[in-house]
Amino acid sequence: MPPLTRLFLKVSLIWFSLSLLVGLALAANAVWDLPPVVGMLNPVFFHFFLVGWVTQLIFGVVFWMFPKYTVEKPRGHESLAWATFWLLNIGLVLRAFGEPMQALQPSALWGWALALSALMQWAAGLLFVFNTWGRVKER
Repeated sequence: MPPLTRLFLKVSLIWFSLSLLVGLALAANAVWDLPPVVGMLNPVFFHFFLVGWVTQLIFGVVFWMFPKYTVEKPRGHESLAWATFWLLNIGLVLRAFGEPMQALQPSALWGWALALSALMQWAAGLLFVFNTWGRVKER
């Protein structure tokens, strides 16, 4: 298994664990009166679960298991795959802080953090598609 695939998979498990923790906090907030920031974590939970765990798990498995691009570059352009990894994860971290902070204290700073987060995740998705497209072929 390539090192980048192992990293994608291990980091996806971390995001999955964090999403479960955030989900637990959201459920506890329904029972107890927790700080207001907890009630604003629904989008964070969604992004941790879907983008952090599911999407990243898929990216890692696709990078590993899809047919070879070429003999010289079996997994496509590895630098694009690394850029995908970093853009996706930095975007998630920005989302994790920006989303609740924008809800608690709306400001241009947090709005820009959210916009940058979305742009980074979008770019990661495009790089993934670009790097994977040539590997989707008949035998």
